[in-house]
Amino acid sequence: MKVLLINGSPNEKGCTYTALEAVAAEIEKQEIETEIFWIGKQPVRGCIGCKGCAGKPNCVFDDDITNRVLAKAEEADGYIIGSPVYFASPNGTLMALLDRIFYAGKCFSRKPAAAVVSARRAGTTASLDAINKYFLIRNMPIVSSRYWNMVHGNTPEEVKQDLEGMQTMRVLGKNMVWLLKSLEAGKQAGVLMPEEETPVRTNFIR
Repeated sequence: MKVLLINGSPNEKGCTYTALEAVAAEIEKQEIETEIFWIGKQPVRGCIGCKGCAGKPNCVFDDDITNRVLAKAEEADGYIIGSPVYFASPNGTLMALLDRIFYAGKCFSRKPAAAVVSARRAGTTASLDAINKYFLIRNMPIVSSRYWNMVHGNTPEEVKQDLEGMQTMRVLGKNMVWLLKSLEAGKQAGVLMPEEETPVRTNFIR
């Protein structure tokens, strides 16, 4: 099994990475593979709702990292998405990426996921809500911890001093492992996934 951790910060080894690294360390203790993928500093175009990805395994635009992330997501059994908090919301580049991979991707349904955010002080819960909505619309179990999945600090060193936040990351890693192994055990025991229903779309304007 493998968990893909997406570092949505423009700083490769900053506060967000420090939190994700703590989660990954707990997951790897249980012999589950992890990969922390940094989205980098290059622009990521936003989704234009063209529906060109319908019936295709990826986005029709291939001029940034989006399809690379989708390829990695196909191989993963669980996901942790991390972001710094900017103006009480996640990094805009990350949000553009998430819009496209969750619109085009066919691999996310029923796979567990969690959001992790890093802030100096405020805006964390709003940022968690924004990322969690991607999981909710794609039929994914959301992995919890003993507190909201956040760390505080201006530098990686300060984040490591946030003892409660670091504990929250460790518990998140343990809970991800528990859920992945529970899903696998259920599969081995013959527990079937719920039957998919044909989507029903109701418009409010007739």
